[in-house]
Amino acid sequence: MHISFLLHNAYGIGGTIRTTFNLAQTLAEEHEVEIVSVFRHRDEPMMGAPCGVTMKHLVDLRTTSPGYDGHRPEYGLPAKVFPRGDGRHKQYSRLTDARIAAHLRSLQADVVVGTRPGLNVHIARQTRRGPVRVGQEHLTLDSYGHRLRREIGYRYPLLDAVTTVTEADARSYRSQPNLRGVRIDSVPNCVPLPKVAPADLAAKWIVAAGRLTGVKRYDLLVKAFSKVVAARPDWRLRIYGGGDATGNERNALHALIAERGLHNHVFLMGPANPLEPEWVKGSIAAVTSSRESFGMTIVEAMRCGVPVVSTDCPHGPGEIIEDGVDGRLVPVGDVDAIADALLGLIDDDELRRRTGQAALTASARFDPARIAQRHAALFTELVARRQGGRTHSALRDALYRGRSALYDMAYSLRDRAADVIRRRKRAS
Repeated sequence: MHISFLLHNAYGIGGTIRTTFNLAQTLAEEHEVEIVSVFRHRDEPMMGAPCGVTMKHLVDLRTTSPGYDGHRPEYGLPAKVFPRGDGRHKQYSRLTDARIAAHLRSLQADVVVGTRPGLNVHIARQTRRGPVRVGQEHLTLDSYGHRLRREIGYRYPLLDAVTTVTEADARSYRSQPNLRGVRIDSVPNCVPLPKVAPADLAAKWIVAAGRLTGVKRYDLLVKAFSKVVAARPDWRLRIYGGGDATGNERNALHALIAERGLHNHVFLMGPANPLEPEWVKGSIAAVTSSRESFGMTIVEAMRCGVPVVSTDCPHGPGEIIEDGVDGRLVPVGDVDAIADALLGLIDDDELRRRTGQAALTASARFDPARIAQRHAALFTELVARRQGGRTHSALRDALYRGRSALYDMAYSLRDRAADVIRRRKRAS
């Protein structure tokens, strides 16, 4: 089976890139697999190219490359196919519209897999008839704005399947009236077994990791840890992750750390890749997010034998952690509950050891071999149905494409009207 993944930028750093690489490399042990990156801005992938996987790109942004595309006029024009509701819209252009379309219309693969909503829309609208079309969702439906959810409702019916990383998100997609004819499965992200020995859980360190953004609520973690320090001043906290270009979140955390007098207890470590050597230096992992689409850091810590204290935010954590067995789940935003859960593991060495061992055992279900097997089974079934003519009949395909075309027309007319109104306002 020939499987083709379409990825935003395989040469950066991020959870979607990491899990796609892990899955593709494992699938490549038995199938022909390629990753097609829309953008390429460096010579080699920052996260290391997956073994056995063919790497391609569509738009070259390496300024030293003979094929540099950044000077092309169409690169400066806004995209028409990539939906505006997708947060990456400003990075897409008429050039990406054309390059992605040409790729999908000539693609010789059994399965094409998109990895974010904008790319899933491209796959739904532009893939030639033949390959099975699968849209992967790495975020959650309820985290998208109205504009993108509306686009999903119109475009995703042309997909053969949608996969989500949690069952809760799969239920959200299944509840959408327009998607009732689309196969929707939940398949979690995969995390390989670390190349380092499991943590011995003797070090007096708590570890947290993830981008320094408001949704991660590191402010709650710092406040909770100040309560931990009051009871156990011998423990320390490391937070790994980079922030945005403004540095606002990092500056706010530095100010909070100074305000609480924690400069000798809480350390902002910056990004680390790989993270496994840092997880095993800790004895407890902490996740205080207000929202998670899955919880990769939770699984990564568990695979290192580190028990996790996590907020029970929607979707991910509750499907990963069994509270009181292989970790702890606490209410979202509850500083006292976070502190109490951390102290519960700090003060009981045997409980911490037992919980860490349970986490190590339970996290094996996220091994790439197991997750790849689930994806391969889905792809094989869809290909067989496609070849048998039972998926997306020509009539049904034509019906949805016709409705999609009407949506395009209405969308275009609305945008033109908005442009006219803006010009009149400027003129007045």
